Amino acid sequence: MRVVIGSDEQGMELKDTIKSYLIDEGYEVVDKSEQAASDFVESTLAIAQDLLKDEDSLGIEIDGYGAGSFMAATKVKGIIAAEVSDERSAFMTRKHNNCRLITLGSAVTGPILAKNIVKEFLQAGYDGGRHQVRVDMLNKMA
Repeated sequence: MRVVIGSDEQGMELKDTIKSYLIDEGYEVVDKSEQAASDFVESTLAIAQDLLKDEDSLGIEIDGYGAGSFMAATKVKGIIAAEVSDERSAFMTRKHNNCRLITLGSAVTGPILAKNIVKEFLQAGYDGGRHQVRVDMLNKMA
């Protein structure tokens, strides 16, 4: 699976930890911010634009608190994003909402929890079915 990641300056250390974890687990990793993005909006948009071109990829953005990146991602038509800080939310937002981009806050999420969140997000598959009506509604927004 292809995973697109990025971060601003505050998220670089956690992004690098997650990147190493993903590579060790055998994921193809595309890092949109080898050098820290000047602003979370820049790195979030780079991830979102990549995801729009490759529907099989998932994305992870890290900033200080996750909220700013989440707000930026939800402005991109066709991107369903979720700010997550626990494993269950990461799993369920993928399973029921077909979320393709999660945002994490490095100031509130430690490296062990972040790895577990990423693991759950990437392992969950979208259920479709009754959830598709909601996903279609979300995709019409922005």
